Amino acid sequence: MTQLNWSDPPSQTAFPVAKAGYPFIFASAFATAVFALLGVGFLAILGLLVTGFICFFFRDPDRLVPGEAGAIVSPADGKVIKVEPVAQTPYFEGACIRVSVFMSIFNVHVNRAPHEGTIRQVSYHPGKFFSANLDKASADNEHNALLLESPDGKPVGVVQIAGLVARRIICRVQAGDSIGRGQRFGLICFGSRLDVYLPVDTEILVAVGEKVQAGTTILGKW
Repeated sequence: MTQLNWSDPPSQTAFPVAKAGYPFIFASAFATAVFALLGVGFLAILGLLVTGFICFFFRDPDRLVPGEAGAIVSPADGKVIKVEPVAQTPYFEGACIRVSVFMSIFNVHVNRAPHEGTIRQVSYHPGKFFSANLDKASADNEHNALLLESPDGKPVGVVQIAGLVARRIICRVQAGDSIGRGQRFGLICFGSRLDVYLPVDTEILVAVGEKVQAGTTILGKW
């Protein structure tokens, strides 16, 4: 039986919401209250629905993370859209395997570390906002790349990629930080994609079309 661990302390609320969502929630709730006080019923109801959706979008559920040695977990909720060998990439030295996870606006958008280790590099690149499920999104879209080194020296690349609707990438770690497997490190607002770059000797355990959960689903093993 696989041992499961908390990557972060469990939340004390029944419906945890990412802090990055608070400004959006408060702004929408304030506008809804104004419409209600002015007696504009249609806009008040619309505002209430929008506020509810924003709360839903920024939900941040606690996750139990597999403690199995050598397991690499998904950094995002969503659907696997690519599993392919890559000969060369600016995010990883040498050949590797890329696993891409596409997040729709209905997925949890909090991102988690695929493996424990040390953050060796964080690099942000401004860019365009093509649909995140397109091939060119990896190189052309706005993105933020992390290079993680595991305790036994294996590299893992994680790239947060903005999508057609997404306009804000949030990353809360920097070079030199230590991070645990499944630990929260950031999020992307309103639809996006995560690319994971793994050593070529990684045993990949997911296939294109599968749905995955951040911190819970094992993408592969060493």
